[in-house]
Amino acid sequence: MKITDVIKRPLITEKTTLAREATRTVVFEVASGATKIDIKRAVEKLLGSKVETVRTSLSHGKFKRQGRFIGQRSDWKKAYVKLKDGEKIPEFLEGA
Repeated sequence: MKITDVIKRPLITEKTTLAREATRTVVFEVASGATKIDIKRAVEKLLGSKVETVRTSLSHGKFKRQGRFIGQRSDWKKAYVKLKDGEKIPEFLEGA
């Protein structure tokens, strides 16, 4: 898996903003087949920050209905990446 395919997008919500400010944890949506080692390498290479720990979580897709038709959203994976002390948070997350 290529490094650019591992991280899909950063997740910016109230919960992730509080985690980023309090514990230097950045949250990303990642590829479902990515391992913790892949995520750590991708963050260190793309963002230039040293990673302390990586925690992953699977989010299962919800069932949605429209009338009598039912469908399911795709499952997706997110990663909580804790940066080492003294490392800079990426600039694109500073103002969020």
